[in-house]
Amino acid sequence: MTTLLVIDDDRLHCDLLQVALSRHGYRVSTATSGREGVLLFQQLRPAVTLLDLRMPEMDGLAVLKEIRAHDPRAGVIMLGGGATEELENLARKLHVTDFFRKGLSLDVLVGAVHRIAQQAKREASRAPSMADNEPDPSFEEEILVVDDDVMARDLLMRFLGLRGYRVRGAKDGREALRMIEASAPDLVILDLVMPEMNGVELLRALAARDYAGRTIILSGHHNEPLLAEAWALGPQEVLDKPLDLERALMAVQLVMVCREC
Repeated sequence: MTTLLVIDDDRLHCDLLQVALSRHGYRVSTATSGREGVLLFQQLRPAVTLLDLRMPEMDGLAVLKEIRAHDPRAGVIMLGGGATEELENLARKLHVTDFFRKGLSLDVLVGAVHRIAQQAKREASRAPSMADNEPDPSFEEEILVVDDDVMARDLLMRFLGLRGYRVRGAKDGREALRMIEASAPDLVILDLVMPEMNGVELLRALAARDYAGRTIILSGHHNEPLLAEAWALGPQEVLDKPLDLERALMAVQLVMVCREC
């Protein structure tokens, strides 16, 4: 039986969804707070999580960050009553699977759950076992993530940390430079557009200091002249924002494998 998780501080709404989805053959668990929801997600690994956007203490975006750190591909439907376009865009950046306003037809919501659950089954049948994805304790590579976007930086740090890398974070180029001078990482992943010292300026500073590690650029802006300057300074890869975490992991693994080439 497919497991679903409903996270909503409104107990009545939890009960309503539990009854409605149970009638369609799902095993439904509920949580009435974000923290409880994160713990249940880790325990149950549901095929689909229905997540309320607005909750006290730990809201839906914070819960979604935690879910993505544990499972970048988990099916998550955000229910955003009264959500602004900005909040919806933040959820999209965190790769929410679907986003609905509260008050929609139950039939539409059930249909979305069916679709996402079936997709999860297909991916599970093709995916390697959980043991294959466990972090390798022998990893010693260190990564520094440099990004003024706190949410994006934290998400990438958690994602890479769960895959066995030692990860540090810096909020801007100047802080990153101080950290690199103190202890140089094997790889620097840096945002192209940052205040005070942008990605190009940081790359130049690293070149002047004969930094021997590798670099990956994150680019969320279509600034072709700046991007051309960055490429000229020799990064190993440029990744677009919003970030595809699986593609980012592949790029990191390739750069690490080839760093002696």
